[in-house]
This record gives sequence, C-alpha cells and structure tokens, in this order.
Amino acid sequence: MNIRLARVEDLMGMQSTNLQNLPENYMMKFWIYHAMTWPQISFVAEDHKGRIVGYVLAKIDEPEEEGEPIHGHVNSISVLRSYRRLGLAKKLMLLSQEAMANIYKASFCSLHVRKSNKAAIALYRDTLGFEVAKVENKYYGDGEDALSMRLSLKDS
Repeated sequence: MNIRLARVEDLMGMQSTNLQNLPENYMMKFWIYHAMTWPQISFVAEDHKGRIVGYVLAKIDEPEEEGEPIHGHVNSISVLRSYRRLGLAKKLMLLSQEAMANIYKASFCSLHVRKSNKAAIALYRDTLGFEVAKVENKYYGDGEDALSMRLSLKDS
C-alpha cells in the first residue's frame, strides 16, 4: 500500500472511489479546481497495481473577515470497502492535516460528517481528536443533519 500526494492524473480514480462509496458526488471541475488550487493537501492511497483505493480531498478556506484564522477543510475522504480497517483513512487525514498546518499555516481543520455515520465520527473524534463545533440541520441533499467538526492544528 502506498500513500502519496494526489496528482491530476489521479482524479478519475479518486472520483470513481467517491462514486462507489458516498452519496455526495462532485463534477470533475470540482476535483480539478482542488487539485490545481491546493495541490499539497490532497492525498491518495494506491494498491500494489497503482489503483486508487482511497483519497482525501481538502482545501484551504481564507478568512472572510480580517483577524479570522486561515483553516483547512476536508471536502471528502473515502476508502474502498475492501481496504477499510487498515488505517488508511487515518493516515490520509494525518498527512493532509500536517500539510495544512505546515504549508498553509492553517490554525484548524474542519469537516462535515453525516450524523448517522458512526464509523466516521469515531475516526474523527476518538482517533484524530476532532470535536463537534455545531450541528447543521438538513445539511445534506437528502435532509440529513451534519456534524460540523473541528480540530486545532496549532500543536501540529
């Protein structure tokens, strides 16, 4: 198993992994925009044949008002079912968080997760140390609530 920075040529494999696993899907221009704008903070996991089996797609949110901190945001993370429970999601997240802090000087990382996604919540909260900042009602297209979670990167 190899984990490395995502490249433009990985985008089709990343999108394929997303389509297989998640109900939130993105048009290719969304993937390209992230890869071109923030190339240092998205990562892929590939199998021994070079096939993309997991990814983290992230961005940097610039402050909306003066004095607000720069922060990173995980738009999407997914690992193919047959490659789960190997620690890939944790490794992908840690690499992205480290790059957010070191390259962009992000003070925290944010993400949204479905309120019903207990496995992901456990990863974010129990393994990675994220905390629930708030609940966003009817955040997802199907009306499900999202937990908006944050992790301080100041000690990274």
